Amino acid sequence: MSIRLVPNNLIDRAAWDQCVSQSVNGTIYAYSWYLDLVCDSWDALVEGEYEIIFPLPHRKKFGINYLYQPFFTQQLGIFSIRHLTPGIVDAFLEAIPRKYLLVEINLNTFNRPSAFKYNLIENQNFELDLIEPYENLRLNYAQNTIRNINRARRNQVSIAGNAQPEDIVSLFRNNTGRKFKHITDNDYKRLIRLIYECLHNRKAICYGAFTKENTLCAGAIIVFSHRKAIFLFSGTNEIARNNGAMSLLIDHFIKNFSGNHLTLDFEGSNDANLARFYSSFGSTRVTYPSIRLNNFPSIIRFGIKMAKALRGKLTKNTSTKF
Repeated sequence: MSIRLVPNNLIDRAAWDQCVSQSVNGTIYAYSWYLDLVCDSWDALVEGEYEIIFPLPHRKKFGINYLYQPFFTQQLGIFSIRHLTPGIVDAFLEAIPRKYLLVEINLNTFNRPSAFKYNLIENQNFELDLIEPYENLRLNYAQNTIRNINRARRNQVSIAGNAQPEDIVSLFRNNTGRKFKHITDNDYKRLIRLIYECLHNRKAICYGAFTKENTLCAGAIIVFSHRKAIFLFSGTNEIARNNGAMSLLIDHFIKNFSGNHLTLDFEGSNDANLARFYSSFGSTRVTYPSIRLNNFPSIIRFGIKMAKALRGKLTKNTSTKF
């Protein structure tokens, strides 16, 4: 294979986006405009005339170059217009420049490298095929989910598809987001810019759940790409956690888009409570790998291991939900 490193300023964005569009495993996360919004910097590994591509989001800290997983991109990795074999995945991973001393990235469901070569972590996702009529899909709901939907209706919760992005982000930030001190003001601003770009491209809907007093209590950003509706971001407050608003919101979406060749991608999660919630709509569990590479010299590697043991992990897998 002829894999080459292409700096960001030399990437042919038209060819790149055409590859993403035609890829067997394409996703909105991989489009150049999306990467430009969520990454500090990114370069790429490219094979041929952009038949296979691999974005490399990178940062530099304390003089160390490293690859990282940007917020709001659950899966990246290698994208191809033809079938991806473990050999192809291995070749791209081996082509990652050695200057990146630390690599902590998520690949995608179609990227299956040789497990014995790499330190792989399997992550879980949940997906619901919406091709069936709503009545059939509802039959697979858990009883607790049906109770939550009925509770929301009794509380006169209403759903609208024109909520303001800033309001949904604030809902998360002022509630669940308080636990995640490492999400910065800049991250939230970046998210809002991303949502508006998706809205501009007609690739997003901002759903809001409102109390009978017309107060926003739950919200969700759903983005569309490659026959998938991705549950990108959401927020709730204490009222919503008691009145079943989020269950009603998701049920509303499923009802509106049922009977279509579309998959609702819940975008996770490894968190047991969120996993239980997503699976309660009859969704199917799927997995994708994360890869960790440590290219530090042995003595530095040992020091890092000891430091992590003392301080805990330096990087965190954050769920920007609820």
